[in-house]
Amino acid sequence: MPKRQSSRNSYVPTVIFASLLGTYAELFFVGKGYYEFSVRPFPYIFSINILFTLIVLPLFTWVFLYLANKMVSGWERLVFMIFLSLLASIAERVAVRLGLLATSEQWSHYYSFFGYFLFLVLVWIVSRSGKS
Repeated sequence: MPKRQSSRNSYVPTVIFASLLGTYAELFFVGKGYYEFSVRPFPYIFSINILFTLIVLPLFTWVFLYLANKMVSGWERLVFMIFLSLLASIAERVAVRLGLLATSEQWSHYYSFFGYFLFLVLVWIVSRSGKS
């Protein structure tokens, strides 16, 4: 039982990294005008949706790490990362239709697919870098 608790705690540095990476990526893309969060807490203070980068993204990262660590094969993880990236791209389209997100004409939802895939690969590499 203590090993399981230790395993969960080992995700903390990677989850913090993922949250920071996501926050800076959002700040960059919003700053460049590629998209904006139509609905966000404290809109006069933050240009990004801080609930997403400080709550949703860390939870998503923790679940990703938990499930990816249970997978034996690297191919399984690769397919899992592709699947999650596809889901993220679909979720972005839904967010646009619901009015939660507005994208510029320069933005393509394919960017999100590749961006989330790269994000997951980086998160996985960081999570593995602390392991012996």
